[in-house]
Amino acid sequence: MEIALVLAICLGAVALFASEKLSVDYVAMLVLAAVMVSGLVTPAEAVSGFANPATVTVAAMFILSAGMQKTGALHSAGRMFFSLAKKPIVLLLALMLSSGFVSAFINNTAAVAVFLPLVLALCTKYKIAASKLLIPLSFASQFGGACTLIGTSTNLLVNSIAIDYGLSNIGLFELAPMGLIFSAAGVLYFATLGRWLLPNRLGVELIQSYGLKEYLSELRVKPTSPLVGKALRETKLTTEFDATVIEVHRSGEVRWAGPHLVIQADDVLLVRAELDNILSLAQSLDLESSQDFALAGQSKTPQDVILVEAMIAPRSRLIGRTLASVGFGNRYRAIVLALQRRGHSLTAKLSKLPLALGDTLLLQTDRSEIARLHHDEDFIFLDEVESTLLRQSKAPLTLSIIVAVVALAGFGIMPILSSAILGVIALIATRCISLQEAYDAVDWKVIFLLAGILPLGIAMQKTGAAQLLADYAVSGAGGLGPLALVAILYLVTACLTEFMSNNAAAILLAPIAISTGYQMGVDPKPLLMAVTFAASTSFATPVGY
Repeated sequence: MEIALVLAICLGAVALFASEKLSVDYVAMLVLAAVMVSGLVTPAEAVSGFANPATVTVAAMFILSAGMQKTGALHSAGRMFFSLAKKPIVLLLALMLSSGFVSAFINNTAAVAVFLPLVLALCTKYKIAASKLLIPLSFASQFGGACTLIGTSTNLLVNSIAIDYGLSNIGLFELAPMGLIFSAAGVLYFATLGRWLLPNRLGVELIQSYGLKEYLSELRVKPTSPLVGKALRETKLTTEFDATVIEVHRSGEVRWAGPHLVIQADDVLLVRAELDNILSLAQSLDLESSQDFALAGQSKTPQDVILVEAMIAPRSRLIGRTLASVGFGNRYRAIVLALQRRGHSLTAKLSKLPLALGDTLLLQTDRSEIARLHHDEDFIFLDEVESTLLRQSKAPLTLSIIVAVVALAGFGIMPILSSAILGVIALIATRCISLQEAYDAVDWKVIFLLAGILPLGIAMQKTGAAQLLADYAVSGAGGLGPLALVAILYLVTACLTEFMSNNAAAILLAPIAISTGYQMGVDPKPLLMAVTFAASTSFATPVGY
């Protein structure tokens, strides 16, 4: 009954992870509660994931990565490296090699967030489709992450499971030989066949002129606007500005934007148009943003106001929330002029539209506020960060600390957990990063995911579920030999990780891999490596990583 129960929890977790209806960290907490309440693990074992070395090390690595970002260490290195690239193929190779190297030592998402504005700027400069470089950037970060123990949280998680099963600790560079083969194969592929297969989306570049984009914007009709008293069909919105009025909001009611609807003062028009046209019609027709924040009245000159484009970051607090619910204008001291979301029809009132990962916001703000916005973890800015916004004087010190962390662990002087914690303390003590920035840098969703899913592995081990599945694997494919089992485990893990959390896929299959190795009487390390690499490298679907 215990085995049946733990397998049922596993299947339920897989279904919830794959459906993405619930946040991954919430699913992990459900799993933790299920194995604890059912008595499959003790309360102490249920919460042991929060004190697991993998969980703490991952938290420390997030902070070390943030130190690299805040000081501009990666930005400066990237600019120097890319300055050597004059041809597209050279730029592609430079990008993959540099991002792959960086991702081996810091969080992959942090590496991509730093390289993204650089890549987009270079695409504009050399007139290259961003899609030709962004996909290789994503893949190279995964290649690089597979090269070291600290490259991804999945590697650290598998190492923790291996130790729990009595296997030796995975060395910092033990994954490097196979990881370098992955990297070499990936770079070779994109340098030859792959670059011809990449999409060529010149028409929808993120960094391209704003006038080439369609945005959704909401504008309030001032009493002095020439639109007041006119029917929509009598206005110049469509003929002169090529703008479409989707809805009209009046006194809390939504009115259909029919041709005979007469516009009144204080109406809020939900308008879809290209940015240049939105700005032009707002000025010409005396319309204003309907948001609750203005840029310090009429005293501002055009030179004081700046337009910036920001993308909702992967762990932004804005995901799933609306501009109105967070009081966006007062909180961020910026006005959202427009919003762009690819693949979705934007037909809701802008202030009431739940924001999603990857949404692009066009922000208007005071020039003095841009530094604060650039340091906000809720956004990834699609323009290059000005050097004045970065603590560049701290960049050499930050790099030295990161090198020391890696060296201490690489030469076996101390475990990676110890060196990473010392590195975090050094960054804060030397003011490379503030204490608050350190707290903000930790992706708590990942931490709760790791801590919540680890007890499932304990339950699989204690109940014998992992051993049972291993018995079936050996009886079904054992006759084909260990090499076939390596291939099967890799394939199963690779398929799972395309549709659910990489860490969850690893936690489910790592115990089975180890038990299978023991059952066959062979070293389980190669089977475990198959799970590790397959879970850390997800290329087939956009949601895989």
